Amino acid sequence: MNIRSLSLLTSKLILIMLLVSCSGTGNKSISILETTDVHGVILPYDYIEKEKLNASLASSFTYIRQMREEKDATILLDDGDNLQGQPEVYYYNFIDTVSPHFLAEVMNYMGYDAGTVGNHDVEAGHAVYDRLVKKYNFPLLAANAIDIKTGKPYFKPYYIIVKEGIKIAVFGLVTPAIPNWLPQELYAGIEFRDMVETAKLWMPVILNEKPDLVVGLFHSGWDRSREESQKSDPLTENGSAAVAYNVPGFDIIFNGHDHRLANEKFVNTDGDTVLILDGGSKSEKIAQADITFSSRKIKGKRQRKITGQIINVADFKPDPEFITRFTPQHKIIDGYVNRVIGNSSATISSRDAYFGPSAFIDMIHSIQLKITGADISFAAPLSFDVQISEGPITVGDMFKLYRFENMLYTMTMSGEEIQKYLEYSYSEWFNTMNGPGNALLKLRAGKDGKPLITDGKAWLKNQPYNFDSAAGIDYTVDVSKPEGARIIISGFTDGRPFERNKIYKVAVNSYRGNGGGGHFTEGAGIKNEELRSRLVSSTDRDLRYYILKSIEAKKTVNPEPLNNWKIIPEKWVKTSVPREYALLFGTEK
Repeated sequence: MNIRSLSLLTSKLILIMLLVSCSGTGNKSISILETTDVHGVILPYDYIEKEKLNASLASSFTYIRQMREEKDATILLDDGDNLQGQPEVYYYNFIDTVSPHFLAEVMNYMGYDAGTVGNHDVEAGHAVYDRLVKKYNFPLLAANAIDIKTGKPYFKPYYIIVKEGIKIAVFGLVTPAIPNWLPQELYAGIEFRDMVETAKLWMPVILNEKPDLVVGLFHSGWDRSREESQKSDPLTENGSAAVAYNVPGFDIIFNGHDHRLANEKFVNTDGDTVLILDGGSKSEKIAQADITFSSRKIKGKRQRKITGQIINVADFKPDPEFITRFTPQHKIIDGYVNRVIGNSSATISSRDAYFGPSAFIDMIHSIQLKITGADISFAAPLSFDVQISEGPITVGDMFKLYRFENMLYTMTMSGEEIQKYLEYSYSEWFNTMNGPGNALLKLRAGKDGKPLITDGKAWLKNQPYNFDSAAGIDYTVDVSKPEGARIIISGFTDGRPFERNKIYKVAVNSYRGNGGGGHFTEGAGIKNEELRSRLVSSTDRDLRYYILKSIEAKKTVNPEPLNNWKIIPEKWVKTSVPREYALLFGTEK
């Protein structure tokens, strides 16, 4: 080959390289994956119901590995609420506090890049989440959780991730409504500030880093029912929409906390489009943002295309290496939940609790009254549909009976406040009936006003964990009367008269005692700032622990309803109960 031919060939090769370069080989494909509200669903097994699961972090990891092979880069984020739910995390939170924490080992193994703290993570207490912050190989974020002593964020406010030359800023916020639900001791030294104001404060700092992408990781729900332009309430539970609308700069916002799914585009005050994603709960879904970055820049910023999708984790089998790696922990947890603590002479179910006194709830009432020595107990079904069978009672059964890690409070209330409290509770629960053909329970309804049926079943309109009944007093609930005028308290079960002006001690869980559900504030009319002064005492540990110890001491329990209250008119109720029981549970009572 002569020099002229070689020169011509070289020129052609250069031209081809230029054409290839212009056609987009400078593009980078990045996916950001979000898990949220995992609630301890790590391995494909439900340690409470003692059955296999078709979705867990083990299956999520199969998909995560697949994405890491397919994409130029993959970023893995978590949006909080991992430290409550399954015994997998409870055991390492409170029982074995010496061994490496299971969740830290799992999340480090999976290679998370960043996470945001959730309210149920804070619920585990300083000893647990402070320990995990040190053990995670990634930062835990929450810019609006402020260290009172320093005035600076207790957790990291944001984190810069650089992959394939792309700089991504991840900014974390947690729902500031935590003081409405949790005892102050669990977050001592921390205050939770307004999400919008915090985001406005930090956005200029983040933009000064000159990121190619700004991502919000908010443990707060996507509530489009609010006017997006209105100011955020400092204690707004689900304030992500207010931030998305009022704080320009975000390209993507991942949400959590509300256990709902979201994949939509949203326009903010500057007219910019923001991708909103919410990944549901319990490892069932992964929220995914796919970003293609172009080598082309406008005003110094790389151009990109952003799309979102929701991945169904049940479509993927558990990762075999993940299962093998964590089999030792599985054996330990399985042994813990299967330990027999006593025996039950009867089968009890939370299903009965929606239609009157039930042995399921009354077991909680009886233990609360015994522990506190209070005059009255308030309690609700914390799980919608669970059963503890006759025979041996195990540690795992205690997670059915009592789902959350609430403390037990003893508080003071007047007789009038107790009456209003119950009126409020039953207004969340029952309709006003005009006859036996009317619905007793408040159910979710469609546009036609009829019960909304999903997968062959109806659903309660409100959360069952807010359906408080009382023990220690005898009363009726007259559903033929309007809300606010239904409760008639005849006296204490032990024969004492009930007086509206007298002060009584009540036993109630810490979620309720801190204002959760609104029973004390909206119902009884007690100001939120006054609740602390009503607290007489609190247990040092969660109520589930004391229930477990009570059953261990007693050895055999004979659960029966206390029958200290009833719904009237009884003929109407007798007609409606079988009909609505079948709607809720797909079977006759």
